[in-house]
Amino acid sequence: MHILLIRLRLIGDVVFTTPAVRAVRRRFPDAHLTYLVEPAAAVVLRGNPHLDEVIVVPVTRGTHRISGDLALALRLRRRRYDLAIDFHGGPRSSWLAWASGARTRIGYDVAGRGWMYTVRVPRTRELRARHSVENQWDLLAPLGIEPPDRSRDPVEMAADPAVAARMEARLRALGADDASALVVLHVSAGNPFRRWPEEAFAKVAAALASADDRRRIIITSGPSDAAAASRVVDLARVDAGRAASRIVDVQDFDLAELRAVVDRAAVYIGGDSGPMHVAATTSVPIVALLGPTLPERSMPWRSPAVPAAAIDVAGLPCRPCDQRRCEPGDFRCLTGITPARVIEATERLLAREPAASRD
Repeated sequence: MHILLIRLRLIGDVVFTTPAVRAVRRRFPDAHLTYLVEPAAAVVLRGNPHLDEVIVVPVTRGTHRISGDLALALRLRRRRYDLAIDFHGGPRSSWLAWASGARTRIGYDVAGRGWMYTVRVPRTRELRARHSVENQWDLLAPLGIEPPDRSRDPVEMAADPAVAARMEARLRALGADDASALVVLHVSAGNPFRRWPEEAFAKVAAALASADDRRRIIITSGPSDAAAASRVVDLARVDAGRAASRIVDVQDFDLAELRAVVDRAAVYIGGDSGPMHVAATTSVPIVALLGPTLPERSMPWRSPAVPAAAIDVAGLPCRPCDQRRCEPGDFRCLTGITPARVIEATERLLAREPAASRD
C-alpha cells in the first residue's frame, strides 16, 4: 500500500501533523509513507522514523510553478497511491492530492475545492478552543483511527547527532559548559500578532541572568529578525550590569540547530510560533507567550508530565482573533503580558516545581 501525506507549510503546522504520521504508520505498518512538504518545514520531517520518503516541493511562482507542479503530478501519479491525505487544504495542496490520482483522497470540505477529494471532512472556520493537532487528526477518522492521546502520540522531530555535537562545541566556545543552565529566549515570530516587545524580552533575560551565575541566556531569532535579537541583547546587557556576560547572542541558528540547543536547555521561552513547536518536540520545559491564540489550541502537544506554562491575557473580548487586523490597534494581548509574570513562571520551571497548565 502506498500512502501520500500532504502539509506544505507552515513549520508549526507541519510539527502538528507528526502525531498523525505516527498514527497512520501504526494503522498501516507495512505501507510506504510519502510526505509532501515545502522547503522551510522539511527539516521537521528529516529522519522521521515513520516516513519512508519526504518529497520537498519548491516554492515557485508563475509559469515555473505551473510546469513544476505538472511534472510533480506526473511523478506522483506514476506511484499509483492508494490513499492521499491532505492536512493542508490550500489550493496547491488540494490540487496535488487530486492530481496524484490516489484512489482514496481525504481532505477538508472546503468551498471550491472539496470536489477534489473522495472523502470530505467538515472543517469549521471559527476559532475554537481545540488543539490544532486534533483539528488535523479529524482527517484520520474515516480510516478508523482512534482519537489522539498526548502521551502516546506527542509531536516529534528527530534529533541529529552531528548537529547536536556541533552545537555543543559552539556553546562551549561561548562559555556554556556542562555546569551551565541554559535558558533559550526566542525573540521573533512570523507576524506581529505573536511578537512580544523587545524591551520585555530584555528585562526577562537580564533578571534571569542576574539571579544565578550558572545561567547562560541564549537569545535566538529567525533570519529576518537578527537585528531585533541584537537589540534585545544590547538592552538586556545594560540591565544585567555585572551579569551581562551571561547573555549570549547566537542568533543564526537554523531549525535543526535550534532544536539541538533547546534539547540542551533548562527552559525555553518564546511566542506561539514554529520554533516553539519545534521546542515542544524535546522534553524541555516551555514558557509559552500566547497573544491572540488560546492555550487550548497552541500549547505543546506532548506528555502532560513535561512541564509548561501558558502566559496570556485572559478576558479580552477580541481574543482569539484571525490575526489579520488588531481591532484595538495596540496588540494588548501581547503588551499586557508583563515580564514579571514570565520571570516567575520561568523560575518555577527551573526549580522544577509543579507547573499549572495556565498562568
